[in-house]
Amino acid sequence: MFTGIIEATGTISSISEESGNKTFWISSSISSTLKVDQSVSHDGVCLTVEESTGDGHRVTAIRETLLKSNLDNWKTGARVNLERCMQLTSRVDGHLVQGHVDTTAECIAIKKLEGSWQYQFKIPEQFNALIIEKGSISLNGISLTIFNVNNSKFEVAIIPYTFQHTNIKELLVGASVNIEFDIIGKYVNRYLSLNK
Repeated sequence: MFTGIIEATGTISSISEESGNKTFWISSSISSTLKVDQSVSHDGVCLTVEESTGDGHRVTAIRETLLKSNLDNWKTGARVNLERCMQLTSRVDGHLVQGHVDTTAECIAIKKLEGSWQYQFKIPEQFNALIIEKGSISLNGISLTIFNVNNSKFEVAIIPYTFQHTNIKELLVGASVNIEFDIIGKYVNRYLSLNK
């Protein structure tokens, strides 16, 4: 379980593929603190640390993960948002994030404002019920608040700290991002669909 508050960014140093899975070596400032079997959020995707060296760690994404996320499009040299799993004694500064990506969204507009940025995204229509005004969403692992909801489109605002300390500043119009909808909203939506 995560909070959506990014601790560091890492750089993808190598990618290999075997039997439909992809293995990534990530170089980061927190890699030396990671232990084998530890869960770490990589752009919002919970992946298990398989090996850790002084400045890098290795993780593997299986086919299901590659189908649901944008990890299949990752390239060497790209930056990745990282967050270690929360401790039960931690404050939840963002919201409860599982690291189980539901789908991807397309960035359709970026607007630079005075002191902040607004990003607009479009999700697949079947997920419309899971975005609500002032609701929470995890976007590439970043806990953000949704506004200007319009059917399959929504916007998020990015403060300077988040812009500087995550990979969102590298996002371009047309790019795909990993989306995890709020877990409470998903349970409510499921309950209502079964009790019509």
